[in-house]
Amino acid sequence: MTKIIHNLDQQQQHTLLIKQIASRLGFGYCGIAKAQRLDDDAVRLQQWLKKDMHGQMSYMENHFEMRVDPSKLVPGAKSVITLLKNYFPSKQQEENTPKISKYAYGKDYHNVIRDKMKIFLQSIREEIGEVHGRGFVDSAPVLERSWAQRSGLGWIGKNGNLITRQSGSFFFIATLITDLDLEYDDPFAKDYCGSCTRCIDACPTGAILPDKVVNGSKCISYFTIELKDLLIPGEMKGKFDNWAFGCDTCQDVCPWNRFSKPHNEINFTPIPEVLDLSTREWEAISEETFKKVFKDSPISRAKWKGMQQNVRFIQQNDENGKATGQ
Repeated sequence: MTKIIHNLDQQQQHTLLIKQIASRLGFGYCGIAKAQRLDDDAVRLQQWLKKDMHGQMSYMENHFEMRVDPSKLVPGAKSVITLLKNYFPSKQQEENTPKISKYAYGKDYHNVIRDKMKIFLQSIREEIGEVHGRGFVDSAPVLERSWAQRSGLGWIGKNGNLITRQSGSFFFIATLITDLDLEYDDPFAKDYCGSCTRCIDACPTGAILPDKVVNGSKCISYFTIELKDLLIPGEMKGKFDNWAFGCDTCQDVCPWNRFSKPHNEINFTPIPEVLDLSTREWEAISEETFKKVFKDSPISRAKWKGMQQNVRFIQQNDENGKATGQ
């Protein structure tokens, strides 16, 4: 491999090294795009915000230019590196338990991937020299899915998720914006959703609209994670399909996820309580126990009070369903 690298020009060498480092750190895919303002995405984001599809997520309105222009985050930015990390689990929840989104089975991915991104940037500097860059994982104003598509990793499906032909959509997306001049991958140009509307048809709350628009203010993930201390609207009763934290329905029905393979990341090993806590056990869990069990879990974001509300809400759905013979 060393001989191959020596036969390449500097830009090619740096690109190959970066992709090798990404693979070493356990990232399944690595793609690179030219850092430039996302003009088309800016228009779509403005329209989405104008229609209040972000609901109570007011943070989506902040730092607009940073979201669409990588040079606002990293001055002199030349390349946007996108990494994908598989989280599809080998074990599923017990039947009839309050459903938890698969991304939240193990430790909080923000912390796991953030640590890997620090090592990633440090390794790049050790191999190449002084490089300016910042890594992000779903915690900064970055349009990760757009950059992933521009990096050739996949296309954005009708459910708003990035989909890959090889492994579906159960991936976390991480982004490194850098001033390093690299070779760019070709954007993923084709849309393989075709005429399929399974995600639109299956969405319990009708949050997935035509033309790849998702009304975030109607998504079950929004109600069970983002609202926190606010009450879930009464018109949503009977529509949660037993989801207590997040929702995977649109991914579960996606034909491309038949290619999903279990991850090998030890930090994403399911917390036992996530897999088998019954509704009654969720209702009985104390705040102290909740904080202890889920302190390193994404579920802690909803807080004990929020999870209690979510579980009670879907329990009411079940009781109403039984009462009406549904």
